[in-house]
Amino acid sequence: MRSVTYSMTVSLDGYMVGPDGAFDWGVPDEDVFNLATDEVRGTGVHLMGRRLYETMLYWETAEQNPALDFSTLEFAELWKALPKVVFSTTLSAVEGNARLATGTLAEEIERLRGESDEGTIAIGGAELAAQAAELDLIDEYRARVFPVLLGGGLPYFPQHKRRVDLELAESRTFNSRVAYLRYRVARDNTA
Repeated sequence: MRSVTYSMTVSLDGYMVGPDGAFDWGVPDEDVFNLATDEVRGTGVHLMGRRLYETMLYWETAEQNPALDFSTLEFAELWKALPKVVFSTTLSAVEGNARLATGTLAEEIERLRGESDEGTIAIGGAELAAQAAELDLIDEYRARVFPVLLGGGLPYFPQHKRRVDLELAESRTFNSRVAYLRYRVARDNTA
């Protein structure tokens, strides 16, 4: 069965966006960018909210920029081809290989898990990830932790009222001092 992953850039104090709405502190170096490309390569479908969808629209035409290097063009090609499901109450249409969600988050994930075993179901965006976490639908957290303290903003981890035990699956530190932490949700399989 396909796993659901939540992967984003995060500050050391747990925020994806600073109090002023900026995320310029999380610009990846080449190694971290290659990690993100590998994650997209292993993704079968990406679920996102409207704001992340609008931010990522850049990649629909990025290959038209002659100044981009090979690794950036490779990411653009992979991202453009990746099926995407957008959750929005305000958009009436989406572009590229995307579609608007027709069901609830739980319904979409259940359907996508039943469709294929190829690639993960990735969730992007704090609000959508918080909904998935509240419904206990996230199987794996992937954090690219940048060495900065923002002091507030939009939290990476959803603020729900239950404990979630995690098992470390992988950790790496890059020359840029970014730490990559991949945790699986510890599920009690005795029931």
